Amino acid sequence: MSSGATKYHTGLHNIGKNLVLDISKTTRNNPHPESSVKRFNMGSIQAEESPTVTLPQGTIIGTVLKKNLNREVDAFLGIPYALPPVGDLRFKRPVKVSPSSKVIHATEYGPAGPGKQLLPGLKYSYSEDCLTVNVFRQSSSSSSPGLLPVLVYVHGGAFNRGSSAMHNTASMISWSEQPFVAVSFNYRIGSLGFLPCSLSEKEGVLNLGLRDQELLFEWVQENIAAFGGDKSNITLSGLSAGAHSIGHHMMKHTEDNPGPFHRVIIESGSPTSRAVRRYDAAIHEQQFKDYLKETGCPADTPEDQIFPFLRSLPLEVITRAQDAVFDKYNPSLRWAFQPVIDGDIIPRAPLETWKLGNYYKIPIMTGFCHNEGSLYVNKQMSSAEEFTQFFQTLLPTLPAQDIDTINKLYPDPDSTNDTTYKVPSAIKGVGSQYSRIEAAYAHYAYAAPVRQTAHLASSNRASPPTYLYHWTPLTTVVGGASHGDNMRYETCNPDVVSRSKNQRNLAGSLHAYMTSFICNRGDPNALAGEWRDRPTWQPYLHDEPKTMLFGAGNEELIGGGDGVAAQMSRDLWAEEQCHFWWDKVELSQQ
Repeated sequence: MSSGATKYHTGLHNIGKNLVLDISKTTRNNPHPESSVKRFNMGSIQAEESPTVTLPQGTIIGTVLKKNLNREVDAFLGIPYALPPVGDLRFKRPVKVSPSSKVIHATEYGPAGPGKQLLPGLKYSYSEDCLTVNVFRQSSSSSSPGLLPVLVYVHGGAFNRGSSAMHNTASMISWSEQPFVAVSFNYRIGSLGFLPCSLSEKEGVLNLGLRDQELLFEWVQENIAAFGGDKSNITLSGLSAGAHSIGHHMMKHTEDNPGPFHRVIIESGSPTSRAVRRYDAAIHEQQFKDYLKETGCPADTPEDQIFPFLRSLPLEVITRAQDAVFDKYNPSLRWAFQPVIDGDIIPRAPLETWKLGNYYKIPIMTGFCHNEGSLYVNKQMSSAEEFTQFFQTLLPTLPAQDIDTINKLYPDPDSTNDTTYKVPSAIKGVGSQYSRIEAAYAHYAYAAPVRQTAHLASSNRASPPTYLYHWTPLTTVVGGASHGDNMRYETCNPDVVSRSKNQRNLAGSLHAYMTSFICNRGDPNALAGEWRDRPTWQPYLHDEPKTMLFGAGNEELIGGGDGVAAQMSRDLWAEEQCHFWWDKVELSQQ
């Protein structure tokens, strides 16, 4: 068996022979002069009381969340942290909110930024007026004599979708045996947040979504004490694009220029994940041309009139244009509207920053899911030619000898006797190359960059500790342990902790490690509590790579065994494949 063979399970193996499967409104809170608050339902959560804080921008009246939570939580939802980026502020850097004596009823999540919806079943309201923040704390902690640790959560979504409401931050807070204050927020996504090209550089409007995040960090520094949070004890956490974002913020700061955060949790993402190119890369210039054409911008529009033209358009035209451009590049996974090297927020290629050592050296927790690729790749891929073409399109400068190496690392199940990536006959509705392309893309886009972060951040034994995890419990037969599956466990979502004792233990263990890391200055083991018997999480070392393996052998959700909630392991899975992709990072920057 090749070195790519899993030692745990994939989404397609260890399946019973007889199993046959087929694949088949909230709004932004406007300030109100009245101060009374009525009882209301927020989804499935009942709000009953009205906690209040006073900020320079006004009096903020929140709500108490109780239903389906382990402890009552004070929630302040949809607070503006910037002026609405509309009209003349569209495609402009964010502007701070002004001081005010207004009363803001902070009882509903603000709308998500307009973006391309990639996943079914997620319904949000959308608005350009999206720059809002949510703050959560255990209700009993409001009388705490000291300031509490702070979590700031950055949502994911490929920089083209998503919302702060994706993450059940209230549940995560409610289950923590040590109190802390948590923050989530929306930022601009899609073309409104990321429109890379030479003209955007000239106008000073590159990476606007990352600039929104920076302004949010500033808002936290100025205001979090009013909620009981300690601005000198902040953990950033994010998954996917949220993790990429945090990696970029780490790359901008150093010990001489410290960031407004003190440790990070980077999940299924990395500053070196996928492609981070210069703003004027050929693909970005072409995507910008495609975008202008879709908006109806006349070809002879003078350069200095292009952004005024875009600011004059109805939002519907903007969203249709960005959806069309995103769809054009989505099959190749060369997504449009992404962060780029701008010489400022992303000062240089992230790999170069790692190698120079010019990054913020702070405690890191990072990890990936076993089947990161299953959410994205073509499940019906059925020929070796399609497999090869996928990588030639994704990485146009990939040399022929590297294609040969990829074929050796990921043996073709249709033309070799190697069964590592052979789809079991019991699985219906997928092509013969699915398991192979899923693994290769998962390693390229997620597993290898995450492990590269752990490897490079631990290159000096004097550096703060880095902790690596590998999430493996199966959610579905075909999807396996898919991208983002762990999020519902770290927040102790009600549907997870109530399903079974085994699922509760999985969630409780991950949650305990994370909240201990947040509340104990980067130590995942300090918290005792209900899951005090969980194994000690040992740091990842450059010359002794270790990982916390969650859910090894857990196939409960597809009718299989319970597995093990958490155990330490040598980080050896797909080692050869990931090292190959480490050496190809530069190809993703072109």
